[in-house]
Amino acid sequence: MITFPQALELCDLLSDAAGNAISNLVDTSEAFETVYIGADGTDTKLIDDVSEKAILEVLRENGRSMRILSEEFGEIKLGEDPEFSIILDPLDGTYNVANGIPVYSISIAIGNPDHTSVYFGYVKNLANGDVFHAGLGKGAYFNGQRIAPSRNHVLNTFCISLYGYRKNIERTVSLCKSVRRIRILGSVALELCYVASGRLDAFVDVRGSLRLVDVAAGKLVIEEAGGKVSDGKGSPLKLKGSVINPYYMVASNGHAHSDILNLIERH
Repeated sequence: MITFPQALELCDLLSDAAGNAISNLVDTSEAFETVYIGADGTDTKLIDDVSEKAILEVLRENGRSMRILSEEFGEIKLGEDPEFSIILDPLDGTYNVANGIPVYSISIAIGNPDHTSVYFGYVKNLANGDVFHAGLGKGAYFNGQRIAPSRNHVLNTFCISLYGYRKNIERTVSLCKSVRRIRILGSVALELCYVASGRLDAFVDVRGSLRLVDVAAGKLVIEEAGGKVSDGKGSPLKLKGSVINPYYMVASNGHAHSDILNLIERH
């Protein structure tokens, strides 16, 4: 098992490597060129591939035995007897970074070797260097300072992030009418951390295709900050050790959580 300080140090190294590797591709058409189909079944762009390879190089040089689950290449094992697992999104917000929109991140969750639990979460906005991290039982932090969710209790004052396009858009209509503001920023990992730190009041995803690599770190950050995370029926969100999970997700400041669930369950 890796300790809290060791985990934070390792994640800083990985995020620095990723940021340096992609720096020449930011805001370029080349960044968005498809190089292969990733483990999640979507196109892997050149900039995703470059970020992932830089991270893997650091992990191999680290020398520890570990399991890695990444959005692009899927799962790999380093060494014979893994001490821990890393659930990795090497670049969350690929469209944003390729088009010069400064909301894109690296998301790293560290947990048991079988991916069944997470005890450290780390999300860094590679555009501006902001870092969110959390340790199980140790709280959540933004740039080293303890964070907590907003105190808004009334749903019609909420600012939320909402993903529900295509086939499940009908589930979002009532919710859209019931809140004050909606923001869709294009980096789920960061949006979860914005809920944890009070920048957003809630995050809702009813697409039914949660990517473990996007949410594993942010989920821990919200819970350690004092917020609430559930599936679409209000039960604890238990993600399997695969890239895609067929669940809805509601993450909030802990207030009006049941109101949100009631609105999306009407459909």
